[in-house]
Amino acid sequence: MQSHDRPMFALALRLVATIIFSVMLLLVKLTGERGISLPETLFWRQFIPAISIFGWLLARGQIGRLKTKRPWVHARRAAIGGSGMFLTLGVVRLLPLAESTILAFTTPMFAVILSVIILKEKVGVWRWSAVIAGLVGVVIIAGPDSGNLPLEGLAVGIGAAFMVSLVNVQLRDLGKTEEPVTVVFYFSAISAPFLSLFLLSSGAQHDLTGWLMLGGIGITGLFAQLALTASLRYGAISSVIVVDYIQLAWATAWGWLIFNQLPPATTWLGAPIIIGASLLIIWRERVLGKARAADISS
Repeated sequence: MQSHDRPMFALALRLVATIIFSVMLLLVKLTGERGISLPETLFWRQFIPAISIFGWLLARGQIGRLKTKRPWVHARRAAIGGSGMFLTLGVVRLLPLAESTILAFTTPMFAVILSVIILKEKVGVWRWSAVIAGLVGVVIIAGPDSGNLPLEGLAVGIGAAFMVSLVNVQLRDLGKTEEPVTVVFYFSAISAPFLSLFLLSSGAQHDLTGWLMLGGIGITGLFAQLALTASLRYGAISSVIVVDYIQLAWATAWGWLIFNQLPPATTWLGAPIIIGASLLIIWRERVLGKARAADISS
């Protein structure tokens, strides 16, 4: 099988994805403040990329690029990814942008737990220590001084991180055989019809600003997903995921500039612990990966 590994290109794509994704989350929060329902927001987030990709390929005479031999894998990715997206966008409406972003950094911890449960992998003291430290960081952020963080929001944020850990594994697998445009199209095209059912009860008329925001969510979601998916096609998860931590800077900046929100002291204390724990897991994964590669080659 042909290798697509291009580490530096993958890191650049991931950086672009974090910037665009932060803008999308900002728009999601703004639509929530305007009273636009989450199901409707999710529908336009998926519908616009689906028709955009289809129309672009059709106009270029390249519709054949959507052919796939793995329809059921795409369907499974759409089911898991759709659930993860519901939680990821939902937590943005329940928590400040910085805190919702920090909770997403627990994804590597869930990857460790899943490797034990699903893959029956043996996890040593380094990674278990990192998981425990990360959970301590979450407890600190959710401490008594964080009265602005509802329990519901914390639960949704942690659930979103868990689902994203599953999605990252699937994207890496699909990226071995499928183009990023194909992966993104089927994710959107499969989930959009299901989400359209909710428009009967949650759809509403909006002013021009509201429609522009919904359109912006769809467009930014499209390009963020393309960049993110491509990064996992050209680079290993353990390498590119490090760039995701830059998103905390974007989220904090948007929270301060748009909503006049700065994280409390508990967040500034807990965030470095969570980020440090995640980086420790990523470092340990790379060390173990190199060791396994050396054993195979010897």
